[in-house]
Amino acid sequence: MKSKLLAVLKENYPEYVSGEKLSGELSCSRTAVWKHIEKMRKEGYIIKAVRNRGYLLESSPEAFSAHAVASQLSDALLPYKINFYRELPSTQPEAQRLFLEGAGEGTVVIADSQTSGRGRLGREWQSGEGKGLAMSIILTPGIPPYKAPQLTLAAAVSIVKAVNKMTGIDMEIKWPNDLLVDGRKVCGILTEMQSDPDQVRSVIVGIGLNVKKDNFSGGLENTAVTLEEAAGREVDRADVAAAILMQFASDYKLFLDKGFKGLKKDWETHTCTLGRFVRVEQNGVYFTGKAESVDDQGVLQVRTEDGILHPVVSGDIELS
Repeated sequence: MKSKLLAVLKENYPEYVSGEKLSGELSCSRTAVWKHIEKMRKEGYIIKAVRNRGYLLESSPEAFSAHAVASQLSDALLPYKINFYRELPSTQPEAQRLFLEGAGEGTVVIADSQTSGRGRLGREWQSGEGKGLAMSIILTPGIPPYKAPQLTLAAAVSIVKAVNKMTGIDMEIKWPNDLLVDGRKVCGILTEMQSDPDQVRSVIVGIGLNVKKDNFSGGLENTAVTLEEAAGREVDRADVAAAILMQFASDYKLFLDKGFKGLKKDWETHTCTLGRFVRVEQNGVYFTGKAESVDDQGVLQVRTEDGILHPVVSGDIELS
């Protein structure tokens, strides 16, 4: 109810919204509307009330909550349901648990902080309280297992476009799952699937995004960056989460219709990998070459000095 109320107030700003209109939009009594307004005021929302005019949302706190995100998703092409937690070990296992308990496509797990965040290959992902965006999205795309990694590339495209629209920051995609600003990591994507032999049951797309200025440790001081540092201003985490979810819903629909091929041009526009010499690591084996292209399945094509083109389906790369 609060999410819908907040959405209506935001949509009509800077105009007042009458109690009668809010009552109709929310399918509740005007008394119920007033009670919800009072609850929101206690949470830090400044809502002005004027007789014969209605209510006006003058300002809202940097309240990172399910309501703050969900209120911006009314037109999304996915049936999002936000599950918000103040703290989790990691959003990925919580999303897996919810799926096994019957949660459907569009279920989203967001944590204000993670105590055991992780990225690809079991690497640590730092996400302190009030600093980053840790979010996992449950998908049930009904695709063969070999296509699941393509959703990592699709999510990267969505994040880059959403953040650029919101902040003007130009992020770059490093194949397969890192997003960079001026060569420093600002976001990582972790895609995990549950699958039968011939069809994916679920894909959980995990997103770790550095938003607020933070004191990184463990050698990350010189390799990580936050959106606020890159933008030079404050960035609201709820707004970022909502922007990414809205953009991803649209790109996900395109992916289901056309596969990665439908998003390939956008990916190529924003990548920093193609045309660069890279060092590829696959199961402890290394080789170097020039990253020439990605194919319609999202496979990186690397040509070594002997002229042989190597398809890289998975692995870790370093740019040189």
